[in-house]
Amino acid sequence: MRLLLIEDTAELADAVARALRAEGHAVDTAATCALAETALAVARYDAIVLDLGLPDGSGLDLLRGMRRRGDRTPVLVATAQDQISDRIAGLDAGADDYVVKPFDTLELAARLRAHARRAGGDPASEIALAGLGIDRARARVRRDGAEIQLTSREWAVFDALLAARGRVLSRAQLEERLYDFNAEIAGNAVEVYISRLRSKLGPGVIETRRGLGYLVP
Repeated sequence: MRLLLIEDTAELADAVARALRAEGHAVDTAATCALAETALAVARYDAIVLDLGLPDGSGLDLLRGMRRRGDRTPVLVATAQDQISDRIAGLDAGADDYVVKPFDTLELAARLRAHARRAGGDPASEIALAGLGIDRARARVRRDGAEIQLTSREWAVFDALLAARGRVLSRAQLEERLYDFNAEIAGNAVEVYISRLRSKLGPGVIETRRGLGYLVP
């Protein structure tokens, strides 16, 4: 997933971003409302984690502005444990969920995945496809009961195609899902991951539309 983490505490932002990147997600960080607005203007995100107390304004105002613009990106508000009023205000402003600080990054990642699936119109985490059993919640693929080992990047490409099942994703669209603003992108990275996935998953799972991109039918 391509994620935006809006958090002004540098240590927390770094720790959460590292944990999410270790799972193969692309994570952009913003420490202010202004930086968040800039990121939202140039990138499409699968989900957002939003701190409410930002140095140049209110996270709630940022959220309300997103919803007024018709931006339906799933937003998880990060709150302090005793600030029940913040949770209520966040949900009323258009947040989809909240996480309590300090939060477990594994739980955070699971919540982000669930909301991204729902936003994509497919809340189911388990899929049967071409003889494969796929668990998107746990990032696992099995054939005949045996698990197929995928790297975090391979899974990220496959999950992006699953989320857009039936639609073609171009190389640029896949790169946008895989890499944050600071990442260095090799010119043939997507093609390499597609080739590895085909080798591991077998024929008929990922199709090529010449000149357009790739899809899972």
